[in-house]
Amino acid sequence: TEKASFVDDLGADSLDIVELIMALEEEFETEIPDEDAEKIATVGDAVKYIKENA
Repeated sequence: TEKASFVDDLGADSLDIVELIMALEEEFETEIPDEDAEKIATVGDAVKYIKENA
């Protein structure tokens, strides 16, 4: 669900988060600045960011 936390609910570690951000950047042909990437903690955060910025 959109409320699922990548770390707490999906078991992602810091490397997984970096890989996720890189995959989002590649898939949606955008660059996500580090300060924005740090705010993406849930599935919903990722969806919202892509909708607003890609």
